[in-house]
Amino acid sequence: MSTLEAPDKSRAQIKERTLRKDNWRLYPLMTLVIFTTWVVYATIRAFWGSAFFVEEYHYLTPFYSPCVNDACGPAAEFGTFLPESTRGWIPFGAVSLPFLLLFRLTCYYYRKAYYRSYWASPPACAVQEPHKKYSGERRFPLIGQNLHRYFWLFAFLISLINTWDAVRAFHGEDGGFGIGLGTVIIWANVILLWGYTLSCHSCRHIVGGRLKNFSKHPVRYWMWGQVSKLNERHGQYALITLGSLMLTDLYVALVASETISDLRFFN
Repeated sequence: MSTLEAPDKSRAQIKERTLRKDNWRLYPLMTLVIFTTWVVYATIRAFWGSAFFVEEYHYLTPFYSPCVNDACGPAAEFGTFLPESTRGWIPFGAVSLPFLLLFRLTCYYYRKAYYRSYWASPPACAVQEPHKKYSGERRFPLIGQNLHRYFWLFAFLISLINTWDAVRAFHGEDGGFGIGLGTVIIWANVILLWGYTLSCHSCRHIVGGRLKNFSKHPVRYWMWGQVSKLNERHGQYALITLGSLMLTDLYVALVASETISDLRFFN
């Protein structure tokens, strides 16, 4: 009677980096281009210090909301604390931008996206990464990713401010009610931002987490179900809002600089 040998417990030795035959390099490459383009544009506009507000129609770019520099003028509806002399080296939206940046930087979707595109860790599923060691998110600086739930709270508050800006965009030439193309663009951006904010995994946990019995909490269960549906498209909202933010800022900048005129639908 022959004796069976125990199977080798070591990993299969495969010389190829991956056995995938599809164009797996496309996703990290496109992500690298999109993210880099957006970061360059957003950084330039954040420090631009002009063409951010159309007083006639009360269009304020989300990159400058809330506007806290003395140079903000009528756009500073929540007060100012930065002197005009800081123009050019401290963003006018210094209150919101750091928290929004950290909120997106620690987002579960963005982690996957920039880990793959910038660090190749890993570049794609079933593709060997170049790093020999992996410590996860247990050490500095990646342990800071665990603060995402707290950055979500700030993002939620800032979304409320953005909604107020959108309400104020119903502004006509004579100070009354009015609607223009800028109003539509600003509102579309705000709705998409709410979609991204509310579809967050942290929001899903805050709404329905730590419950042992859903039947005893029907309201929270319903809210959890709605957020769960949004959560399925969290990655889509994460990418789409990059485009909506850029489009909204660009449109406001063009109108504010009088490069184009706002298309008015009413008043």
